[in-house]
Amino acid sequence: MKLIKIKLSLLTASLMLLSCSLPVFGQTAAQISKKSTDVTDIGPMEMDMTVFIRDSKGNERVRQITVSSGKFGDVSKTLIRFTAPAGVKGTSLLIYDHQEKDDDMWIFMPALKKVRRIISSEKGKSFMGSEFTNADMSKPNQADFNYSILGTVEYNGQPCWKIETTGINKDIQKASGYSKTVSYIDQQNYLCHKVEYYDFSGNLHRIQHITDYKEQTGKTYFAHRMIMENVQNKRVSEMFVDRLQMGTDLSENAFSPTALQ
Repeated sequence: MKLIKIKLSLLTASLMLLSCSLPVFGQTAAQISKKSTDVTDIGPMEMDMTVFIRDSKGNERVRQITVSSGKFGDVSKTLIRFTAPAGVKGTSLLIYDHQEKDDDMWIFMPALKKVRRIISSEKGKSFMGSEFTNADMSKPNQADFNYSILGTVEYNGQPCWKIETTGINKDIQKASGYSKTVSYIDQQNYLCHKVEYYDFSGNLHRIQHITDYKEQTGKTYFAHRMIMENVQNKRVSEMFVDRLQMGTDLSENAFSPTALQ
């Protein structure tokens, strides 16, 4: 009887390990991640946002930004402009999200009075002093990453897949600013509620909480609150959507590096 129990325990453990490596409900980790990205793709839009940046002592800085995005051919273009306070007003970030190659980024800082391209090694650095990075401002190319299902977990009462994402090579990892992420993706609607970012030593670095999803047209959703917590330096940054408008009145010319000035 003892031998039978041992064999059953080994069989149960083997089945559990196997279930973590096989597609869940016939889906691979990459397919789940892709659906999670698609369900939050609302297309061209314009919005106003408030950014709160808090250090470990509770000191707070507030930033006001506007975000406009449009799709022109196969390229999604996003323009981010700082409107307040005076110290950062006029600073602009332009992002070209390409489907088959690395994204392009440019930044304009009024103090320097020139547009500068953000190189690959800078994409993983802080976005204007916040705990978000430049890379966080654009959507990653799915082909640049490997995906695996770590299992399922209940998060805020919702069953979620835990999806691990790692860059396919060290250059991709360096550009993204992390060695891997673990995303908590809702099994019911594919919305991502939480993302854990790990540094190049394998230690937990940042945690992003994504909340206040609101349904848009075409059964897509958009998060109106994002919190990025740096567990290593105890700094926290929050982004709140104050106004969201579907579509944009801007022409493609407005999404050019020369227009940043």
